[in-house]
Amino acid sequence: MPITNFTQLARFSDACGTEIPRWVRNTLQSFGDDIDSIREFGHQVVMELCDRLQQEEVPGFHFYTMNNAGPSLRLLKDLKLV
Repeated sequence: MPITNFTQLARFSDACGTEIPRWVRNTLQSFGDDIDSIREFGHQVVMELCDRLQQEEVPGFHFYTMNNAGPSLRLLKDLKLV
């Protein structure tokens, strides 16, 4: 799921029973209400994860868009998948 909102990410993480890595949580919290910085940082984190998965030849990705396809489409374009 592309990171576009820290509160939403924390709620989703809690509902799934997963933890947000401390360094990611701390960085996101440091941005406060700066939504553009949160989105850019989130994009870079997910890009790096997807890049690693591509290097391991993972056959595909599944993104939760949460009714907001723009961030996922940007990832797909930057990953050269579309």
